[in-house]
Amino acid sequence: MDKKTQKERKKAFDSLPPAIRECLSPEEIKLFLNADQWPEELFQKLDEFIIKE
Repeated sequence: MDKKTQKERKKAFDSLPPAIRECLSPEEIKLFLNADQWPEELFQKLDEFIIKE
């Protein structure tokens, strides 16, 4: 993953409401920031913040 994408993901993570950030496990945070594909349960937790194309 390139540095631009990493910065965008960090910015997106930081913009989540604190309650949402706090409900994510350390593994889910790592996936949010670094994974090429997210597991379905992460999508479900973040559903209201994801814009579907």
